[in-house]
Amino acid sequence: MRGDSPGQARPVVVVGDPVLHNPTEPVTAFDDELAGLLEDMFATMYVAEGVGLAATQVGVSRSVFVYDCHDDDDVRHKGHLINPRIVATAGPEQRIEEGCLSVPGPYATLGRPFSATVSGQDKQGNPIEVTGTGLFARCLLHETEHLAGTLYIDHLNRRKRSRVLQAIEPFPWNGPLPQVSTSELIDG
Repeated sequence: MRGDSPGQARPVVVVGDPVLHNPTEPVTAFDDELAGLLEDMFATMYVAEGVGLAATQVGVSRSVFVYDCHDDDDVRHKGHLINPRIVATAGPEQRIEEGCLSVPGPYATLGRPFSATVSGQDKQGNPIEVTGTGLFARCLLHETEHLAGTLYIDHLNRRKRSRVLQAIEPFPWNGPLPQVSTSELIDG
Protein backbone atom coordinates (compact mmCIF):
# COMPACT_ATOMS: atom_id res chain seq x y z
CA MET A 1 0.00 0.00 0.00
CA ARG A 2 1.33 3.46 -0.94
CA GLY A 3 -0.01 5.34 2.03
CA ASP A 4 -1.59 5.00 5.38
CA SER A 5 -4.80 6.66 6.41
CA PRO A 6 -6.59 6.55 9.75
CA GLY A 7 -9.86 6.48 7.81
CA GLN A 8 -12.16 3.56 7.06
CA ALA A 9 -12.33 2.32 3.47
CA ARG A 10 -15.79 2.57 1.91
CA PRO A 11 -17.24 0.65 -1.06
CA VAL A 12 -16.55 2.33 -4.42
CA VAL A 13 -19.80 2.84 -6.34
CA VAL A 14 -20.03 1.65 -9.94
CA VAL A 15 -21.14 3.40 -13.13
CA GLY A 16 -24.93 3.56 -13.24
CA ASP A 17 -25.27 4.77 -9.64
CA PRO A 18 -27.05 8.16 -9.88
CA VAL A 19 -24.52 9.87 -7.57
CA LEU A 20 -21.86 9.47 -10.29
CA HIS A 21 -23.95 11.08 -13.01
CA ASN A 22 -25.03 14.33 -11.34
CA PRO A 23 -23.16 17.47 -10.27
CA THR A 24 -22.15 17.57 -6.60
CA GLU A 25 -23.10 20.02 -3.90
CA PRO A 26 -20.42 22.57 -2.98
CA VAL A 27 -18.77 22.13 0.41
CA THR A 28 -19.69 24.95 2.80
CA ALA A 29 -18.78 23.43 6.18
CA PHE A 30 -15.08 22.86 6.79
CA ASP A 31 -15.47 20.73 9.88
CA ASP A 32 -14.65 17.38 11.51
CA GLU A 33 -17.18 15.60 9.28
CA LEU A 34 -15.29 16.81 6.19
CA ALA A 35 -11.95 15.80 7.73
CA GLY A 36 -13.35 12.31 8.40
CA LEU A 37 -14.64 12.04 4.84
CA LEU A 38 -11.17 12.92 3.52
CA GLU A 39 -9.55 10.26 5.73
CA ASP A 40 -12.06 7.65 4.54
CA MET A 41 -11.47 8.66 0.92
CA PHE A 42 -7.69 8.26 1.26
CA ALA A 43 -8.18 4.84 2.91
CA THR A 44 -10.54 3.81 0.09
CA MET A 45 -8.18 5.04 -2.63
CA TYR A 46 -5.27 3.07 -1.14
CA VAL A 47 -7.31 -0.14 -0.79
CA ALA A 48 -8.46 0.21 -4.41
CA GLU A 49 -4.91 1.07 -5.56
CA GLY A 50 -6.06 4.27 -7.26
CA VAL A 51 -4.28 7.58 -7.80
CA GLY A 52 -7.35 9.76 -7.18
CA LEU A 53 -10.84 9.45 -5.75
CA ALA A 54 -13.85 11.78 -5.85
CA ALA A 55 -16.44 11.86 -3.06
CA THR A 56 -19.09 10.71 -5.53
CA GLN A 57 -17.17 7.46 -5.90
CA VAL A 58 -17.94 6.62 -2.28
CA GLY A 59 -21.57 7.69 -2.70
CA VAL A 60 -21.23 11.22 -1.30
CA SER A 61 -22.46 14.13 -3.43
CA ARG A 62 -19.95 16.69 -2.16
CA SER A 63 -17.40 18.61 -4.18
CA VAL A 64 -14.16 17.09 -2.91
CA PHE A 65 -11.46 14.74 -4.17
CA VAL A 66 -8.20 13.26 -2.93
CA TYR A 67 -5.09 12.27 -4.85
CA ASP A 68 -1.73 10.52 -4.46
CA CYS A 69 -0.15 10.60 -7.89
CA HIS A 70 3.17 11.14 -9.68
CA ASP A 71 3.68 13.81 -12.31
CA ASP A 72 5.66 13.69 -15.55
CA ASP A 73 8.93 14.23 -13.63
CA ASP A 74 8.04 11.34 -11.27
CA VAL A 75 7.44 13.74 -8.36
CA ARG A 76 4.78 12.45 -5.96
CA HIS A 77 1.83 14.73 -5.16
CA LYS A 78 -0.53 13.88 -2.31
CA GLY A 79 -3.44 16.04 -1.22
CA HIS A 80 -7.04 17.04 -1.65
CA LEU A 81 -9.10 19.72 -3.34
CA ILE A 82 -12.47 21.00 -2.22
CA ASN A 83 -14.83 22.83 -4.58
CA PRO A 84 -12.32 22.45 -7.43
CA ARG A 85 -12.52 24.11 -10.81
CA ILE A 86 -10.25 23.78 -13.80
CA VAL A 87 -8.53 27.12 -14.44
CA ALA A 88 -6.02 26.21 -17.16
CA THR A 89 -4.82 23.42 -19.42
CA ALA A 90 -1.81 23.48 -21.71
CA GLY A 91 0.62 21.47 -23.73
CA PRO A 92 0.17 18.79 -26.34
CA GLU A 93 -2.65 16.32 -25.97
CA GLN A 94 -1.56 12.98 -24.52
CA ARG A 95 -3.54 10.01 -25.83
CA ILE A 96 -3.04 7.20 -23.33
CA GLU A 97 -5.20 4.62 -21.62
CA GLU A 98 -7.36 5.84 -18.77
CA GLY A 99 -9.40 3.90 -16.27
CA CYS A 100 -11.64 4.58 -13.30
CA LEU A 101 -12.33 2.87 -9.99
CA SER A 102 -16.05 3.32 -10.69
CA VAL A 103 -15.70 1.65 -14.11
CA PRO A 104 -13.77 -1.36 -12.77
CA GLY A 105 -11.63 -3.42 -15.09
CA PRO A 106 -11.37 -1.93 -18.57
CA TYR A 107 -9.31 1.01 -19.81
CA ALA A 108 -9.76 3.15 -22.92
CA THR A 109 -7.50 5.55 -24.79
CA LEU A 110 -8.45 9.15 -24.09
CA GLY A 111 -6.76 12.42 -25.02
CA ARG A 112 -6.02 14.88 -22.21
CA PRO A 113 -3.81 17.99 -22.06
CA PHE A 114 -0.23 17.51 -20.78
CA SER A 115 -0.68 20.15 -18.06
CA ALA A 116 -3.63 21.21 -15.90
CA THR A 117 -4.21 23.73 -13.14
CA VAL A 118 -7.12 23.36 -10.73
CA SER A 119 -8.07 25.81 -8.00
CA GLY A 120 -10.19 25.14 -4.94
CA GLN A 121 -9.93 25.05 -1.18
CA ASP A 122 -8.14 22.97 1.43
CA LYS A 123 -9.92 21.32 4.36
CA GLN A 124 -9.74 24.53 6.38
CA GLY A 125 -11.39 26.51 3.57
CA ASN A 126 -8.20 28.29 2.46
CA PRO A 127 -7.79 28.90 -1.28
CA ILE A 128 -5.29 26.65 -3.06
CA GLU A 129 -4.19 26.05 -6.62
CA VAL A 130 -2.57 22.85 -7.89
CA THR A 131 -0.78 22.34 -11.21
CA GLY A 132 0.11 18.94 -12.56
CA THR A 133 1.76 17.42 -15.62
CA GLY A 134 1.42 14.03 -17.28
CA LEU A 135 -0.49 11.49 -15.20
CA PHE A 136 -1.05 14.01 -12.40
CA ALA A 137 -2.69 16.48 -14.84
CA ARG A 138 -4.91 13.64 -16.08
CA CYS A 139 -5.82 12.80 -12.46
CA LEU A 140 -6.73 16.42 -11.64
CA LEU A 141 -8.97 16.67 -14.71
CA HIS A 142 -10.54 13.22 -14.23
CA GLU A 143 -11.44 13.84 -10.57
CA THR A 144 -12.71 17.39 -11.16
CA GLU A 145 -14.95 16.07 -13.95
CA HIS A 146 -16.31 13.38 -11.58
CA LEU A 147 -17.67 16.16 -9.37
CA ALA A 148 -19.57 17.60 -12.35
CA GLY A 149 -21.18 14.20 -13.02
CA THR A 150 -18.89 13.33 -15.95
CA LEU A 151 -17.02 10.04 -16.20
CA TYR A 152 -14.11 9.40 -18.56
CA ILE A 153 -16.31 7.07 -20.61
CA ASP A 154 -18.60 10.03 -21.36
CA HIS A 155 -15.80 11.30 -23.64
CA LEU A 156 -15.78 8.08 -25.69
CA ASN A 157 -17.78 7.40 -28.82
CA ARG A 158 -20.77 5.07 -28.52
CA ARG A 159 -18.92 1.96 -29.77
CA LYS A 160 -15.94 2.37 -27.42
CA ARG A 161 -18.20 3.23 -24.49
CA SER A 162 -20.27 0.09 -25.13
CA ARG A 163 -17.13 -2.06 -25.25
CA VAL A 164 -15.87 -0.62 -21.94
CA LEU A 165 -19.22 -1.08 -20.20
CA GLN A 166 -19.50 -4.70 -21.34
CA ALA A 167 -16.03 -5.44 -19.94
CA ILE A 168 -16.73 -4.18 -16.40
CA GLU A 169 -15.61 -6.64 -13.71
CA PRO A 170 -16.20 -5.37 -10.16
CA PHE A 171 -13.43 -5.80 -7.63
CA PRO A 172 -13.96 -6.75 -3.96
CA TRP A 173 -13.77 -3.06 -2.97
CA ASN A 174 -16.61 -2.07 -5.32
CA GLY A 175 -20.16 -1.66 -4.12
CA PRO A 176 -22.98 -3.67 -5.69
CA LEU A 177 -23.63 -3.18 -9.40
CA PRO A 178 -26.60 -0.89 -10.03
CA GLN A 179 -29.57 -2.50 -11.76
CA VAL A 180 -29.27 -0.43 -14.94
CA SER A 181 -29.22 -1.75 -18.48
CA THR A 182 -26.07 -1.30 -20.57
CA SER A 183 -28.10 0.49 -23.24
CA GLU A 184 -29.18 3.14 -20.68
CA LEU A 185 -25.53 3.77 -19.82
CA ILE A 186 -24.40 3.85 -23.46
CA ASP A 187 -27.05 6.37 -24.41
CA GLY A 188 -26.20 8.50 -21.37
